[in-house]
Amino acid sequence: MTPRLLITLVCSRHFTRRRCPGWITTGMCCPCHAAPRPTLDELHNASLSRKPGQTLEKDSSQPPPSPNVKFGWIKGVLMRCLLNIWGVMLFLRLSWVVGQAGVAQSILLILTTSVVTTITALSMSAISTNGVIKGGGTYYMISRSLGPEFGGSIGLIFSMANAVACAMYVVGFGESLITLIPESAYMVSKSWDQAIYGCITIVLLTGIVIVGMEWEAKAQIVLLIILLAAIVDFCVGSIIGPKSEIELAQGFVGYNMSVLQSNMGPDYRLYEGVEHSFFSVFSIFFPAATGILAGANISGDLKDPQKSIPKGTLLAILLTTLSYLLIAVLAGWTVLREASGLEGDVANWTMGDCANRTCEYGLHHSNDVIRLVSGFGPLIYGGCFAATLSSALASLVSAPKVFQALCQDKLYPYLEFFAKGYGKNNEPVRGYVLTFIIAAAFILMGGLNQIAPLISNFFLAAYTLINFSTFHASLARPVGWRPTFRLYNMWLSLLGAVLCLAIMFVISWITALFTFAFLLALYLLVSYRKPDVNWGSTTQAQTYKAALAGVQHLNSVTEHVKNYRPQILVLTGFPGERPILTDFTYLLTKGLSLMLCGHIVPNQVSHRAREALYERAYHWFGKRKIKAFYSLVDDVNFKDGASALIQSSGLGKLKPNILMMGFKENWLNCDRSEIVDYVEVMHKALDVHMAIAILRVEGGQYTSEALDDDLQAYLHDMNAKDLSTLTRSMGDNYKESKSTESLNTHSRVRRAFGGAPARRASSFTSVEQFTRRQSGSVDVWWLYDDGVGITDADLLAARERTHRHLRLRELISTQSCGARLVCVTLPMPRRRNVIPPALYLAWLHAIATSADRLLLLRGNHSAVLTFYS
Repeated sequence: MTPRLLITLVCSRHFTRRRCPGWITTGMCCPCHAAPRPTLDELHNASLSRKPGQTLEKDSSQPPPSPNVKFGWIKGVLMRCLLNIWGVMLFLRLSWVVGQAGVAQSILLILTTSVVTTITALSMSAISTNGVIKGGGTYYMISRSLGPEFGGSIGLIFSMANAVACAMYVVGFGESLITLIPESAYMVSKSWDQAIYGCITIVLLTGIVIVGMEWEAKAQIVLLIILLAAIVDFCVGSIIGPKSEIELAQGFVGYNMSVLQSNMGPDYRLYEGVEHSFFSVFSIFFPAATGILAGANISGDLKDPQKSIPKGTLLAILLTTLSYLLIAVLAGWTVLREASGLEGDVANWTMGDCANRTCEYGLHHSNDVIRLVSGFGPLIYGGCFAATLSSALASLVSAPKVFQALCQDKLYPYLEFFAKGYGKNNEPVRGYVLTFIIAAAFILMGGLNQIAPLISNFFLAAYTLINFSTFHASLARPVGWRPTFRLYNMWLSLLGAVLCLAIMFVISWITALFTFAFLLALYLLVSYRKPDVNWGSTTQAQTYKAALAGVQHLNSVTEHVKNYRPQILVLTGFPGERPILTDFTYLLTKGLSLMLCGHIVPNQVSHRAREALYERAYHWFGKRKIKAFYSLVDDVNFKDGASALIQSSGLGKLKPNILMMGFKENWLNCDRSEIVDYVEVMHKALDVHMAIAILRVEGGQYTSEALDDDLQAYLHDMNAKDLSTLTRSMGDNYKESKSTESLNTHSRVRRAFGGAPARRASSFTSVEQFTRRQSGSVDVWWLYDDGVGITDADLLAARERTHRHLRLRELISTQSCGARLVCVTLPMPRRRNVIPPALYLAWLHAIATSADRLLLLRGNHSAVLTFYS
């Protein structure tokens, strides 16, 4: 028995505007449309009240959709796929394929095509049933699955492929039309007349789609009826057999086992200057299979894309595969490969003897075989016209729809012009005009066999990414990957992607390389522009999965001194407040080891403020190209906050082993408790065996001029001891502020030292001090530590220790006055209160002020990489 979930919806004082699930049929949901949904903070904190007109959470309700035309799975997907797959190849090239490849290899070729399209349709069905599918079809599915880089690349190429496919179908229409016109009636020549008729046709088709989707859908119904009648006419004609000697002379002999046997094997020949093989014939025939995306490409115009796309696409592939196989077998069973067309050859049955003469009829030479076999020839012309025009219409609709969705996402520059839609259906009229121009250009450029291979590569590239999207989503297994369509397999999707890729290079490796070069260029362009979109792609899910696996694997790696990395927890506060300390720490990590900036706030920080601070901090990191993390601890004093960061920061072996702090410049004027807390943080770091580093820079490290006014004011209020001084909150206005922190730190804040006059500002800016390459030396003063604890007798000798530190200050001042940085061993902070914290800080001050830039270091007695390691 399948378990059922019972959900009771209760409307309280706060009503929501979320749409109730479709399977809930009670009237319980109806009243729940009174007010915007309250935030968690408002519900949790009873003291919070919503001000009039204030919306704490963006209203999730959407304006009612415009009353546009929506199609079901038959009219929207099945019919379009059938019309697009039963395209120009069915009437103009399938008989030629049988003549070149033979019946056996033609069946193999059709089945290979069907395998590729079926696997792709299964993958597409899985993606389309995993969530809401909006307008954009293939582009929408790939971009929301693999991200904007892949989606934008394939979207542009797929739009181009559909525009070129439209040209191919119109060229096919021109080829069939020109056979009805005698040579004496040509306006210029056969090729030019074909191009002229093609251009006239594309103008008429563009006019139909601009009028609206409803007219285009009505036209599709009429064309499908004609097309089905033409297929039936061909089958009936093959049963009736040849009706005259003319048809016999042209190669139509009816069902004949000897003809079937002779046509069973391949007979590849030179045709239109190309020596054909199985794969060259495959490349010409494959565009017949590109129609499987015709329904998905108008996903925005479907009533229920999740159900319509899988059902309509898979049924269309089944029906068209059977029809192609049937027509291929019937053509190979009833028509000779070559025929002279001379009635005199019928009597002695020599019309197929073309060894010493040129023949113009038969499977090899004539594109009119389907009409020849049919019972009523004009109906085949009607079917050919219907097939070509319907496919052209579908491509003419698909290309602008996909391109419009791409332009609306603003992934590429200068394309927003084509995002605008017109009318109740948001028709991409500008895209129609662009598609018309591209199609007309290709109509004038070449024939059917020249255009088809290029389209094959473009569509195969799209199929490759559709299959890879399903495989990648199944591999990453994000929580959001829950397709309702279950008849897919991740390894089958991978096989489909590899198969499409292999076919691309087999068809034409030069065209395949060109396609991939174009894809790569588009991918890099989107990556460089970094569009502000977040679609929850599987690439993001795979990044998380790989990072988690890497951290877990790191736990099993045995540590070795050669692989030692300084993993630093640096107490910067907000990183932009102490850029010198942040820059110096990154100088040590260089993005090759962990750097964590800790921010301790004495007052409570709201969730919105916390999110805003994180966003600003990582924006600041990005602007300065610093690879670091930011962690905020609130509602604690400095000692407890630092202790929390020291003990809880990191994950597994990816945790800090060094505590970096700035020197406490105001130790003379601050409360005694602050000095005790400062020293206690050092004790805590040593308790967990972390090394300690304290940096002091002449002029101080704190500066607020590197931040914008809003952030500056908020950080000042947030650090205020008196909660009544909080004058602002970090809300929507702050978080959505477009102002960014100024990176200009040339103006320094003068820091006061006790009652003494203001200290001179540092002669170097933050950027110059620790980011620019400079000449000079780094002096290291390695002090011997006896390791003996201080006893009562040592207290009497504190004066001697003080004199020793003062002597060290004199030596550093004289010997290292020209050094860019001086590194000195940090005197060991002793437990048991044998040395007062104030005395200890006095020692540190004496040493730290002996140079402009001095770093105090105390190791954790663990092995590190040295010259002798």
